[in-house]
Amino acid sequence: MSLPFNVRIYGILIENGSVLVSDEFHFGKQITKFPGGGLQFGEGTVQGLKREFMEELQLEINITSHFYTVDFFQQSAFNNEHQVISIYYLIEKAVPLQIEVSTSGKPEVEEKNGAQSFRWISLDKISADDFTFPIDKRVAEMLAENFQGS
Repeated sequence: MSLPFNVRIYGILIENGSVLVSDEFHFGKQITKFPGGGLQFGEGTVQGLKREFMEELQLEINITSHFYTVDFFQQSAFNNEHQVISIYYLIEKAVPLQIEVSTSGKPEVEEKNGAQSFRWISLDKISADDFTFPIDKRVAEMLAENFQGS
């Protein structure tokens, strides 16, 4: 029997006044979220986030601080019998980014399960409307509150 919790870990990478986001295609839907993913059994949150960044971006990262852990109930969008627990960390690159990242708006994502692309969103313009899932929307609001006008 599996536990009804899905633990997710995400990295908030901020550079030059913009935050890195991931545009993806899963289960027949286009989604926008922060880079990261599911914690695997046997790993801690920091280890899991570092693994996710290596898998998704081929990028070694350093965690600078904890940013947010969800503080409200969120049912999984993909399994209505699971509750999502999401943890967000502020991160920095340990090495230069080697993949292509869009700086000119939302790129088209191939309609193939698992397709993914990355882009920067200016913190001056970030909005909950930029994101698909409720927890990411809350984090976007927090980023706007913390970084807009600074």
